[in-house]
Amino acid sequence: MIEMPERPGAPMPQARPRPVRRGPVYRGFPRPVQVVAWLATSAILGIVIGATLPEALRLLGATAALAPGKLAWYGVRATGFLAYFAIAGSVIYGLLLSTKLLDAIAHRPVSFALHKDLALVGLALSALHGVLLLGDHTYTFTLTAIAVPFASPYAPVAVAVGQLAFYGVAIVTSSFYVRRQIGQSAWRRIHFLTFLGFVGVTAHGITSGSDTAAPWAVWAYVVPIAAVVFFLAYRVVVSIAARRDRTRPGLVAVGPDTAG
Repeated sequence: MIEMPERPGAPMPQARPRPVRRGPVYRGFPRPVQVVAWLATSAILGIVIGATLPEALRLLGATAALAPGKLAWYGVRATGFLAYFAIAGSVIYGLLLSTKLLDAIAHRPVSFALHKDLALVGLALSALHGVLLLGDHTYTFTLTAIAVPFASPYAPVAVAVGQLAFYGVAIVTSSFYVRRQIGQSAWRRIHFLTFLGFVGVTAHGITSGSDTAAPWAVWAYVVPIAAVVFFLAYRVVVSIAARRDRTRPGLVAVGPDTAG
């Protein structure tokens, strides 16, 4: 509380400015680190593609010659995992944005755009994953079975979980384009569907996928799940700490923004 001066003409005491706690400021990596990172990434991608692409093309050619009906099945499996990785990456990226952990190494608008693009890629791959079922001859899938939950001829409950998760991800992804119209508060509330969508696509993949028991598939699920749980727990701890700081007298804490 500021006391009034006792005599006329006495100077008014000045209130001390409150300290503001700021998040990390983007400074970027030094140029040599950027060059090395790009070269290393390019080398790794080149090695992976060079080692796997010829064999993959050979197997696809043999499958097309001997059992062309299986191509759609392989496509369904591949797009399913790729969609899962994209959706999981978008969720993880959103959590990193909300905790401001990326702000020191990347501009926030760029990070936000990548977060949105990963969601779009995951949504597109999920749609392709469903459409390719029309070409699979193991089960008779129709457009109704693909679009309507519980109408699938194969594992209707597990597939329905994936369908509902897809619609949830579609709602969240669409909210990026109406953010200004619906307001920041509503946009953030809609983004809570992201976690339900991630749980749904994970449950769908584990319970309906034919590769779930394979060691590589186990790790394909364990790593994203562990990352999401870790960063979500970190996000909660940061929010609680920021809320406590805001209640302390003489201190204004700037809490992290929720990005996904």
